[in-house]
Amino acid sequence: MADPSPVPEEFTVDELAARAGMTVRNVRAYASRGLIDAPRLEGRTGYYTRDHLQRLQLIREFIDRGYTLAAVERAVQRSPRTSAGHTLDLLKLLDEPHRDVEPEEMTREALAALAGVARDDGLIDALAEHGLVEWVDDDPEVVRLLQPNVVRAGAAAVMLGLTPTSVIALFPLLERHLRTIADALVARAVEEIVQPFLAEGLPDEQWPRILSSIENLLPVASQVTLGIFRNQLSEAIDTELGAQISQLGGRPPKDE
Repeated sequence: MADPSPVPEEFTVDELAARAGMTVRNVRAYASRGLIDAPRLEGRTGYYTRDHLQRLQLIREFIDRGYTLAAVERAVQRSPRTSAGHTLDLLKLLDEPHRDVEPEEMTREALAALAGVARDDGLIDALAEHGLVEWVDDDPEVVRLLQPNVVRAGAAAVMLGLTPTSVIALFPLLERHLRTIADALVARAVEEIVQPFLAEGLPDEQWPRILSSIENLLPVASQVTLGIFRNQLSEAIDTELGAQISQLGGRPPKDE
């Protein structure tokens, strides 16, 4: 009876380097440091598998994120060989909220019209300082919205009556406090979900649970944060309106 197991796809070092987006020299350098397993040799030709490819993709992903090669080397060598594909899945999952929103280009006139204000390059410069937009080099009349959802929400706030300067000034405040919330949430997730998993040696059978937990944590955390913010906003509006009404009630009538 024939073996039903599929034959794993194999690559030469040139093919492996091309698929990993690296040079052959880099592949050989990582191999010499023990970051990938030795290939299957057939004569003088080495053949690599998808496991090698995923390990190289993971190395490149970490380096692209700003980690030093020494740090990547320590992390990779301490992790099981089978975890590279799962780790790539996790990194992709964590990046999904950012990748879902593509930058958007529009003219300066269109951006001003979005908020119902006159064109003002100073406001665009202020947005650029916060990483919300950037100038398009080859077309001075066009700007690129790096965070279009945030920019459009800010424009809607301006249309409701807030000044553009006030809305832009609120951005770093929101960013700072939301980062505090995010850091606290991540710290708890690492302590209660990730660290026990690491302590168990990253068992393969636990990866689906970890990926599912992280995937569900993102929308749940967003919903909780939005719910609390809505409650606090409602209370703040009630308090401020009450204060304004009290001041009005304390004024004498104009004809007195």
